[in-house]
Amino acid sequence: MARASQIDVVADFRSRDVVAGGEGAPLVPAYHRALFRACADDRIKDQLVAILNIGGVANITWLDLRPDHPDSADEARIMAFDCGPGNALIDDWVLQSLGVSYDKGGRLAAKGRSDEGIIKDLMAHPFFARPAPKSLDRDAFSLQSLKGLSAEDGAATLTDFTVRAIGKARAHFPHPVDGWYVTGGGRHNGTLMRQLADHLAVPVKPVEQIGWNGDVLEAEAFAYLAVRSKLGLAISWPQTTGVPKAMSGGRLFPHS
Repeated sequence: MARASQIDVVADFRSRDVVAGGEGAPLVPAYHRALFRACADDRIKDQLVAILNIGGVANITWLDLRPDHPDSADEARIMAFDCGPGNALIDDWVLQSLGVSYDKGGRLAAKGRSDEGIIKDLMAHPFFARPAPKSLDRDAFSLQSLKGLSAEDGAATLTDFTVRAIGKARAHFPHPVDGWYVTGGGRHNGTLMRQLADHLAVPVKPVEQIGWNGDVLEAEAFAYLAVRSKLGLAISWPQTTGVPKAMSGGRLFPHS
């Protein structure tokens, strides 16, 4: 790639973190923090916020943006971890049930009824008892327990499960947040977004409302991480991946 583009390429961002004992993910929190530091809205700069990325797996960046907070060290003001399934289970369910790739807008889930017994069983998964930071494999959960449900009820149950898993993650926060900003494909699921707002009981907004582009945010983040890598700056911290100390990462492939 470097030779073909005649541009230096930085890749393999996770290996050093994993070798040192970290989870190797998530890495985007460094970019989340940089974006908020550059934000022109003073109201946001004085808050505790959560950035929720709903991809196949859902993960959270917790940030303390208050300028007068006594824990002035950067590491005390950032935390990140996978919190549970994102779109993966819902996508798998509708593909299995209807042969379509996703529940567009959450319309299928909106027609169904969540099964409380199945939710209880899913929430008993040992992942939820692990301390943060932690990471989750996309295929850690099975659809087996939904056997016999209608397509609508299965979608409703899995949407509800995703919401509750995200809500449970708040127990890991050092302090409660003032608002949530959502990126990733899940922000296009209206049913999921409405249920999140009801469950979390604080403002839940797509990142576009603060001027970010949720469709390209991760690509932007890895460009930012590439620069940090070239400068030898940290891209992961004990509170984001569980690595023992702040650590740079990535491997440079020169174009010539």
